[in-house]
Amino acid sequence: MTRTTMVAAALLTLAVAVPTASAVAAVDAYAGGAHGWSPAQNDSGKIAVKDNSGDGDPVKAEYYRISNVGYKRTLWNHSGSGTTAYSADGGTVYQFKVCDENYGAPDDCSGWKFP
Repeated sequence: MTRTTMVAAALLTLAVAVPTASAVAAVDAYAGGAHGWSPAQNDSGKIAVKDNSGDGDPVKAEYYRISNVGYKRTLWNHSGSGTTAYSADGGTVYQFKVCDENYGAPDDCSGWKFP
């Protein structure tokens, strides 16, 4: 094999092995009027929760980050129906669930999701 052929083969291998753009597929969770997803805004360190109900109760997302294993975080959306709240950027979200708050009764929650 000539040197030119080896260099061309190496460059072709790199072009196939290293993607030029990566798409991040979001994982969705639904419960009551709550809709949550992660990654949010194409960022694996963000989560979003949207209030799809008109019941006046807030919705929330409970989640864990890889950077703080064992430390549960909560993202609340108190802004009302049709609004979405986003978390701050941080370590990768590896587990989450969403809940529709029901004051005085058990919350409506999804199962745990793994983005």
